[in-house]
Amino acid sequence: MRGPIAPPQVPLAASRADLFAELVQDSVERLERRWPQLADIDFLVLEVPRLDGAAGQGWNDEAVPLGGTVPARDGGPARVVVYRRPVEIRSKGRDERAALVHEVVVEQVAELLGLTPETVDPRYGED
Repeated sequence: MRGPIAPPQVPLAASRADLFAELVQDSVERLERRWPQLADIDFLVLEVPRLDGAAGQGWNDEAVPLGGTVPARDGGPARVVVYRRPVEIRSKGRDERAALVHEVVVEQVAELLGLTPETVDPRYGED
């Protein structure tokens, strides 16, 4: 009998990238209840940070960023980026990964809004 092991709607069929994107989306939805203006921000997942340009400045092999922000410009929305591979490398298991993703999202939103992470999420740092 040939065919997929699991139907597409079963989590087994989701890729690691898809599961990671869901963690980011879950974190954003948690924050949107308190900060409705986040609906105007694009949240992106990239595999790794780029080495070229301004995004690559200020980091090296020992200090790879887990996320970043791009301010709104030319009528486009502001963006929060979470880098999947660096986060995955620093976390073991789904729960730890979900906590780290949320921490990164909170930190980047705080930077974009000019607030402290504790203001964005009062439970920041408790995990």
